Amino acid sequence: MGVKLGILGLGTVGTGTVQLLQDTTDRNPLLQEVEIYRVGVRSLDKPREVQLPEGVVTTDLESIVNDPEVDIVVEVIGGLEPARSLILQALKNGKHVVTANKAAIARFGDEIFTTANEAGVYVLLEAAVGGGIPVIQPLKQSLSVNRIHAVTGIVNGTTNYILTRMQQEGSNFEDVLVDAQRLGYAEADPTADVDGLDAGDKIAILASLAFGGRIHLEDVYAEGIRQVSKTDIAYAEKLGFVIKLLAIAKLHASDRSKLSVRVHPTLVPKAHPLASINGVYNAILVEGEPIGQVMLFGPGAGAGATASAVTSDILHLVATLKTSTANPNPLLACRHQDYCEIAPISELVTRFYTRFLTRDQSGVIGKLGTCFGNYGVSLESVVQTGFQGELAEIVVVTHDVKEGDFRQALAEIRELSAIDSIPSLLRVL
Repeated sequence: MGVKLGILGLGTVGTGTVQLLQDTTDRNPLLQEVEIYRVGVRSLDKPREVQLPEGVVTTDLESIVNDPEVDIVVEVIGGLEPARSLILQALKNGKHVVTANKAAIARFGDEIFTTANEAGVYVLLEAAVGGGIPVIQPLKQSLSVNRIHAVTGIVNGTTNYILTRMQQEGSNFEDVLVDAQRLGYAEADPTADVDGLDAGDKIAILASLAFGGRIHLEDVYAEGIRQVSKTDIAYAEKLGFVIKLLAIAKLHASDRSKLSVRVHPTLVPKAHPLASINGVYNAILVEGEPIGQVMLFGPGAGAGATASAVTSDILHLVATLKTSTANPNPLLACRHQDYCEIAPISELVTRFYTRFLTRDQSGVIGKLGTCFGNYGVSLESVVQTGFQGELAEIVVVTHDVKEGDFRQALAEIRELSAIDSIPSLLRVL
């Protein structure tokens, strides 16, 4: 008995998925069991890179999720609506769902997984995080016996490409962004990428899997890379760091019942495994006990990579349906119901890099040290790096400090007559 697919969307990922499903030579024999039964598109007139039999393609997406013949719905249209409504309708109709939609899962995962559990069907989402990198199933299966301490990733190819170019060429953010848009690495509206929102969606999903609880997306701290300057990249280099946009989910330093879940540009020591991940590549570092460190690396986006993950999920489902239709496989389902408690960013304990522009007055460094000392901020290094016009530039790196205390010290420092501005504030891994 073949398994009938209803595919929603025939854009880049949808086309790549159809191509993989049609090219069965020297691939998994389970591909022979899959029938592309219906494909939903916005327009029938658009030229396509794939050939499909007459009657397969339709603009009526609702008819696909309501068709009793369809076994698996593959959602690759992206965005929040109508994707959410179509996924929910498919689940209510007893259909399994494969999706690449990290935005819908991160925002509506609670509703989607509750509906799937009630209907006794599966939602698979390997393609939602890390493109073609297999990370979802490893977290659910291969690594599930471990006590996970942290998941740290470079999970957005656009920002990694921009920061890599800035580092290698000494270019400005705006110049590289324009180039990335021209090359197709960045969207016309790059907000979701450069403001850290896309990475926020992905770390919410990874945190949920790694720590066995649902995540309120609004509790995830997200900060992007717009404020990272070529000056900071140059100073980071001198100090032995590279700057990466990291997505981090880890157990809270002082209260292990809480999580720290955040996205922000970070100074990464050059010896760290993530420091050498460049261009549009992604990598996810999982730390746990007893496994130690495991890093998954690969292309984080693109038709081939994402279609690979979507198709793998389809085959995973086909194998499960063939062998155990009456006994749902718990490793495919999302069973946890409780929400993780996420600590506010003010409770984060980390090191900081800060750049000050100061008026050329005597005793400025001493005054900085006094203000920091008032709030228990210990300084690892203080360097006066030179001048920008009339203003002296001072770069400070702290030891570990609670973010709330550090922010209070900065508020006091801003009031000092000698301080012109604080152009940069970055966390250090």
